[in-house]
Amino acid sequence: MGRVLVLLYAGAAYVVALASFLYAVGWLGDVPGLPTTIDGQPGMPAPLALAIDAGLLALFAVQHSVMARPGFKRQWTRFIPPAVERSTYVLATGACLFAICLCWRSLPGTVWRLHGAAAALAFCLFALGWLVVLASTFMVSHLDLFGLRQAFNHFIARAPAPLPFTTRYLYGVIRHPIMLGYLVAFWSAPVMTSARLVFALLTTAYILFALRLEERDLRRALGEDYAEYQKRVPMLVPRLSRRDRERYLSQST
Repeated sequence: MGRVLVLLYAGAAYVVALASFLYAVGWLGDVPGLPTTIDGQPGMPAPLALAIDAGLLALFAVQHSVMARPGFKRQWTRFIPPAVERSTYVLATGACLFAICLCWRSLPGTVWRLHGAAAALAFCLFALGWLVVLASTFMVSHLDLFGLRQAFNHFIARAPAPLPFTTRYLYGVIRHPIMLGYLVAFWSAPVMTSARLVFALLTTAYILFALRLEERDLRRALGEDYAEYQKRVPMLVPRLSRRDRERYLSQST
């Protein structure tokens, strides 16, 4: 694959990933005007709808976890250039996310419905969760996470180099701010329908499982540095004592 083609492929994968992310925000927020939303596709028997929804999330989970494993990457890059390995992962993730948003089936029933200040607070937390997800990608390397750095290095014939291990900003408070952002967004619902509850429960279970796999790989890759980081920084729930706040502020400046 030529250098220009690699760069174009990475750019296209990034566009698909960004579009799927933005669509998912509107889909989960039941934004009017979208072709589909999480509660906008009723009319199917509940058991069948539940089976379809669970299958869609299982497809995403398998793709997201299998393609992220180092062993899979070693085998995969025997067939595709290493410069597009991450972009291919990003493209597949975007495609699976679009599949969830477009094929999801609604379920009958409402678990809770908030009003007034409580509903406004839930919506603000929903928006904050997505903002944390996006902002956290820039706290490590947005370009690397989405495969653009690898493709650009290939384009300019620069040897790939691993990024240094960093614990700045939110990563100095929790180890996985991106996942925390997702959890906050998934559970912050002014109206928690049955469909959204199923989505929140299954994605939460998957996130907790996937984090175990990711941390195992990080310990193997980074060794004692990551083991010490695990001891010092909690996984998802901030532990903001005065000492923790001072360390966070010192790392952020």
